[in-house]
Amino acid sequence: MRIGFLINPIAGMGGKVGLKGTDNVVQKAIEMGAKPSSPDRALIALLSLSHTHISELLVYGSSMGEEIALKAGFSPTVVGYPQNKKTSAIDTQNSIHSFVSQKVDLILFAGGDGTAVDISHTLDELQSSIPILGIPSGVKVYSSVFANSPHDVGSIISSYSTTELREVMDLDEDAYRQGEIIPHIHSIRPVPLSEELQSSKQLLGGTVEGAIEGLLSELSTDVTYILGPGGTLHQLKKEIGFEGTLLGVDIWRTYPPENQNQSTSSSSPPYPSGTVITKDANESAILSSLTDTNVVIVSPIGGQGFILGRGNGQISPSVLERCTIKIVGSRAKLEAIDVLRVDTGDPDIDSKIRGWHRIHIGRFETRLIEVV
Repeated sequence: MRIGFLINPIAGMGGKVGLKGTDNVVQKAIEMGAKPSSPDRALIALLSLSHTHISELLVYGSSMGEEIALKAGFSPTVVGYPQNKKTSAIDTQNSIHSFVSQKVDLILFAGGDGTAVDISHTLDELQSSIPILGIPSGVKVYSSVFANSPHDVGSIISSYSTTELREVMDLDEDAYRQGEIIPHIHSIRPVPLSEELQSSKQLLGGTVEGAIEGLLSELSTDVTYILGPGGTLHQLKKEIGFEGTLLGVDIWRTYPPENQNQSTSSSSPPYPSGTVITKDANESAILSSLTDTNVVIVSPIGGQGFILGRGNGQISPSVLERCTIKIVGSRAKLEAIDVLRVDTGDPDIDSKIRGWHRIHIGRFETRLIEVV
């Protein structure tokens, strides 16, 4: 098999610093301390590949594929180089032109939804039916053309014999940063058929009131809560008394026991009182807010089941090392998910999180579901 391999070296840089994407904000992300993550994830994917299944690995030069291919032990064929040190969508498009002209069997790329859109639009313009497969490296990763994790790439490529058509989706990132989800299907592309591909993001879910009531009953005093993004957690934030960020991470801390309102009136909420520490926090703000007892609360992405590693890069492995995890999700959402998934970029952290978790799906009802 001849594979065209491409890396978007800036994909995902907006995640840990809380920018909810990288489109149009690369320099800001760098100024906030963001570091490239897609090359490391691409390396994991290449190391999962058996050299016996690849007759030739064609790459774009420098940071767009060549460097990581050499590091993984391949002897790649370089088909072109980026125009400048700072790569752009033009370089991605040029690389796809080269791969098509070389008649590769598959295009493997590391990036996010924006990269998938650039690749798909170029292939559509060239009227090419070459299959694609994404190594998830972006902030959101809504499209269904990506492997569940970089580690799954090898088994997908080594075992596939047919393809299926899947959606390439992206959001308006400017609107996304303002808390508004505006999805758009850009293309339908053939992708290797495998159970290790992630599903498209489902944008609609069931009621969550009961699940939130159950979670509220378990809140404790003198705890720092890191509240993840999404509609379920947004409703939780409203319930505890503040207008949180729909697509960001907010930090809320409950008061110690001696500072709790001791009123037993019917108007008193059945959970501890607290205060907002930070809204729309990036990784640095979360780390600086952590105390002796910290809890991350997340909700699975509908249809995909990811609880960490998609849209919440601020909740990084460094944060998770100091926190316990609670998961909340409505019955309607979980009925469509067999397992939950985690892809933080740190294998040790992922391994610690994997296993069975009890999730509130109602006021008193819980469900055991496995994180894989």
